[in-house]
Amino acid sequence: MNIIWLGHGSFRIELEDQVLLIDPWLTGNPMLDSEHHAAALEGATQILITHGHFDHTQDLKMVAETTGAPVAGMVELMGYFDAQGVQNTTGFNKGGTINCGKVAVTMVPASHSSSVSGDSGPVYMGAETGFMISGEGHTIYVSGDTGIMADMEWMGDYHKPDIGILSAGGFYTMDMAQAAYASKKYFDFKTVIPGHYKTFPALEQSAQALVDGLPGVNVIEPEVMKAIAI
Repeated sequence: MNIIWLGHGSFRIELEDQVLLIDPWLTGNPMLDSEHHAAALEGATQILITHGHFDHTQDLKMVAETTGAPVAGMVELMGYFDAQGVQNTTGFNKGGTINCGKVAVTMVPASHSSSVSGDSGPVYMGAETGFMISGEGHTIYVSGDTGIMADMEWMGDYHKPDIGILSAGGFYTMDMAQAAYASKKYFDFKTVIPGHYKTFPALEQSAQALVDGLPGVNVIEPEVMKAIAI
């Protein structure tokens, strides 16, 4: 398995027979140089979208057309993008599981918001979500944008993820200290990778509080386009 940070909340996960793109944001992503765009998308087999905000969906149509990969996410959000001409969408909902080749993806709750821009302001798009992604004997919890929530208790107990990819930059999501708290209280991660940080001045620029808060856990500060092999 390779987990590759594309900057901000975007990840590429190479798992089993799949190359999964999570919330791929390229255009305007200040952390991902344009010279890396082609490599970020190469061989993609599935696009997964956690919620509707621009920094997670702005490039969805372009990425789907460029890669030919199917797109999956919350049913209302997929209905919106289907109407915008995005091909091969699958809309499912919290608790549902889809199979992507040998990989199973289950949608789980998040605590955030989800909208796209409309002529008269935000248009709400169902609900914000995360994913439990299983393959190669591992389960990865992709939190999506979220704060701490009580649902994490059953999610940790039921799905038992050993890898956490956590949005932890603060301001819009939980911060590093909160992510460490949630990880200790609700999960038994062996590896934690933060995301959704460093991008803008309002976000945390370091994961040191996460490292300090999780002794005994392999907390890896990702580098953009550098594969983390697990």
